[in-house]
Amino acid sequence: MKRVQRVLVTVATAVAVLAAPTAALAVSGTADRTGLQGGLDEITAQSAVGALMEVRDEDGVWQGTSGVAERGTTRPVPAHGRFRMGSITKTFLATTVLQLVAEGRLRLDDTLGRWLPGVVPRGHRITVRQLLNHTSGVPDYRRALPLPPAPEFLDNRLRTWSAAELIQRAVADPPTFEPPGSGYAYSNTGYLLLGQIVEKATGRPYGEEIERRIIRPLRLRGTSVPGTSPRLRGPHPHGYVPIQRATGRQLVDLTVMNPSLLGAGGEMISTTSDLNRFMAALLAGRLLPGHLLDAMRTPGTKDRTYGLGLRRQDTSCGIRVYGNDGDALAYQAWSFTTEDRRRQVTVALTPDFRGDPDDAVDALLDKAFCG
Repeated sequence: MKRVQRVLVTVATAVAVLAAPTAALAVSGTADRTGLQGGLDEITAQSAVGALMEVRDEDGVWQGTSGVAERGTTRPVPAHGRFRMGSITKTFLATTVLQLVAEGRLRLDDTLGRWLPGVVPRGHRITVRQLLNHTSGVPDYRRALPLPPAPEFLDNRLRTWSAAELIQRAVADPPTFEPPGSGYAYSNTGYLLLGQIVEKATGRPYGEEIERRIIRPLRLRGTSVPGTSPRLRGPHPHGYVPIQRATGRQLVDLTVMNPSLLGAGGEMISTTSDLNRFMAALLAGRLLPGHLLDAMRTPGTKDRTYGLGLRRQDTSCGIRVYGNDGDALAYQAWSFTTEDRRRQVTVALTPDFRGDPDDAVDALLDKAFCG
């Protein structure tokens, strides 16, 4: 499953490997999950401090963890631990936008210029649909910020960034391509703009709309839109980023950070159970009418897999799944469900940047979906 390019750079130097306790909990069912636990252990042995996973299928619910919750300790990763979900936030926001479309409060073909006049050059040519599926050409604001491994990043870890400031930094650069709709380029800025459109259309911040429309109705008790609150509430693994020092790159604890840097495209916090529940409800049509769910699942360009905030993937055994993945600097997460909703899988980890975990996670997702 190919995903968007990670923001952080892999650390070339090895980081000492801690003893990695493992845990597996079969909540119900009798399926043999040895292979899944082995896959989690492989990830923590090669590229992560800790990892957690939940699988829901015909055999029940299985949860597994591996590694440690915090470097320098033997404390296990909490199976119900909370983590920053990164760009899976986009699926929540896109669902909210499409609910507003269903209510007739905005249209997919509405232009950015109609809702936010003058905010983006040539905004009258960019549509809501193009913001959702990354075909707008609006530059990504992250390219204009100091990010790990730059030491300057830590100077801003508790800073509050406004969406307007981040958007302004992004549009100082020329469009990624012209005209809008003629290409694909992943843009976190596009989702900051969508968050502002939701506020214009409803009179309420996008976070309140997500809570009112999705989190509370689905009873996602471990899920939140933190805004500027820097802490993870409840049980959680610690997350880390590599920072360049005079003596080399070192892992720095970034569990506490102001998530306004991630904003409407990546700030949310959740659990494996909540994300599985959300994805199952979404694909079951409980949150959107059928025609808008179909639009959500349709890629914006023929050679891509990203629809309206939802990613389509085909596993090695030919099973098609839908969901999203996210990179929140110190946390990475993947959440997918089968078309028939008979199986949901969510994986989250705290990378240590000794290596790229993507291939190992791909193999683990294949094992979970294909058996």
